[in-house]
Amino acid sequence: MDIVTVLAIVFALVTAVGAAALAVSAWAVSRFRALPMPVPARRPPITILKPLCGAEAELADNLRSFIRQEYPAFQIVFGVQNPADPAIAVVERLIAENPGVDMTLVVDATRHGTNLKVGNLLNTLSRAKHDLLVIADSDIRVPPGYLDAVAADLEGPGAGLVTCLYTGRGAEGPWARLGVAFINHGFLPSVLLGRLTGRRDGCFGATMALSRATLDQLGGLERFRDHLADDYALGAAVRELGRPLTLSPCVVATTVTERNAKDLIAHEIRWMRTVRAIEPSGHAGSIVTFPVFWSVIALLVSLAAGLPWLGVASLLLALGVRFAAGRIIDRALEQPATPLWLLAARDLLSAGLLLASFCGTTVTWRDARYRVDSEGRLHFCGEES
Repeated sequence: MDIVTVLAIVFALVTAVGAAALAVSAWAVSRFRALPMPVPARRPPITILKPLCGAEAELADNLRSFIRQEYPAFQIVFGVQNPADPAIAVVERLIAENPGVDMTLVVDATRHGTNLKVGNLLNTLSRAKHDLLVIADSDIRVPPGYLDAVAADLEGPGAGLVTCLYTGRGAEGPWARLGVAFINHGFLPSVLLGRLTGRRDGCFGATMALSRATLDQLGGLERFRDHLADDYALGAAVRELGRPLTLSPCVVATTVTERNAKDLIAHEIRWMRTVRAIEPSGHAGSIVTFPVFWSVIALLVSLAAGLPWLGVASLLLALGVRFAAGRIIDRALEQPATPLWLLAARDLLSAGLLLASFCGTTVTWRDARYRVDSEGRLHFCGEES
């Protein structure tokens, strides 16, 4: 048996492994979405910290989803660093529209480190009134009952940090649709697949809820002011205390707005290089989970080996499982059906970007370039030209 034949068999086997992982992850999504929402025994007051930067797409509606929570006592503190930020006008209008909701706008240009989001949060924290804190990114939209679900998972003396998975929404144009597919058919299923294998280290900026006492024990937010993956670092610090990271069954949504290939690639390369810096071996191993990518390689090598049936079988297996898994995931997440061509293109793009993430250490964030070191810390390189 020559080397080309051996490679054809190997790539076909990798395709099969990737297809199996995809099928299991789709089942995990369906099972997770069937979990009931927890109900708190009591409903203590909560402060929501919202760091803002720019009038992002659907910002007002995203913020309204927090304002309209049917929860007895909560405060929202909005943070903006640039006095000319257009998000200020959006927040001021929402405050005027909802006089019965406790909302505060903090405009403070003080910088505390390279992570501007954490610096923004530090500026808002002093205005927080309550002992339970919920930190949520600006592009997040939450369902009714969100605060109840978070409060329920924070009950008990051993509570640590509660986080939420998120789906992608608001896709207009092919690049935004690819971004949504990355979240719904890549990121979210991979997290739940990891949890099946025992991983409990996922912490996501969509929601990070914890008590002020826990945050103080960690050394405060100052500890994370230079981390690109501040959410991961915060979760890791909570685990160091011996406290759990609880994944709430409440799934929130993020607005995807990438309008071109440059924006999409810059965003996803930043995310992948952050993951690579934190966990290089796991990040590299995740390439197995893109069966369409491997099936294309299997097809090409099988043709060279004179085994076209093997390559065609691999491709049909990958596409069939990708299509079936896509339908299961879309139904579970209550999303429109994603076409097969988009799912296949997403597999190929994700594999290519994963490989590219190992070809550099710089990322672009908020029109500035940073170098990410092996601990996920940011080092400023300069403004984007």
